[in-house]
Amino acid sequence: MYASTGVDNRTPRGTYYIQAERGYYFYSAKQAEGAYYYVSWLYHGVYLFHSVPTDSQGNYIQSVAEDLGKRPTSHGCIHLSVADAKWFYQNIQYGTKVVID
Repeated sequence: MYASTGVDNRTPRGTYYIQAERGYYFYSAKQAEGAYYYVSWLYHGVYLFHSVPTDSQGNYIQSVAEDLGKRPTSHGCIHLSVADAKWFYQNIQYGTKVVID
């Protein structure tokens, strides 16, 4: 499973637990991007596992998708491929331990 984390070390390191917040899609006007299949792991919806980001129309941002697993690309969340984000969303349960190192 390839992933990309936060630019300039914005992804907090440590041990966390999957939180209750999850959903199919979100869009943040402040960040000017959204994503599919999100699951919260810190601050109840602030830090998420989710698909590569989308634009305001729900289209994947190709340049970020091409960098998945190669370099940090997020504002602090953890980007996954669409298939992996969907699997994570469907299978990783509330309370599951997450270690980010």
